[in-house]
Amino acid sequence: MALVACAALSLAACSPALNWRNVPVESAHLTVSLPCKPDHGSKTVELGHDNVELSMIGCEAKGALFAMSWMELSDPSRISSVLSLWHDAVRAQLQLPKQSSGTPPEERAFSRKGGLNVPQSVRMQSVGRRPDGSSVQVDAVWVARLNGGKVQLVHAVVYADKRDDAMADGFLESITLQ
Repeated sequence: MALVACAALSLAACSPALNWRNVPVESAHLTVSLPCKPDHGSKTVELGHDNVELSMIGCEAKGALFAMSWMELSDPSRISSVLSLWHDAVRAQLQLPKQSSGTPPEERAFSRKGGLNVPQSVRMQSVGRRPDGSSVQVDAVWVARLNGGKVQLVHAVVYADKRDDAMADGFLESITLQ
């Protein structure tokens, strides 16, 4: 749960104008397009029974927060369980409703070239709740990959007052693993 709050609260705002740029994230070995100049941060967070080092970048533009965070695992057998914990923590923090029968799924498979094909690599679109109770549009992805001898888990998200699929796609679909 602390992961969403950590990402949202640790990153300062930047220019509100949309000025898309490719941002190389050398420590994560990836590039991503952002509509504003990102701030960087890192923090040790509790995930399940473990403390993990979570690195992040993010910025605000056009009333939306764009954030990406990543962590490394030394044990590949933990990919599914840690991605599931991370996913569940984000959903709980945002007070996301449970899926009900007959409604379209909020989640679908998400993959990147060089990413691992695991069921927990998904893209989610939903409406959550902020801590103050107001609604927030959420568009998020989780992906895993092997990087050297370690596993890297990546989570990227757009939080916005109003849904803007083109803006979210511009960010989330631009993630390029190197």
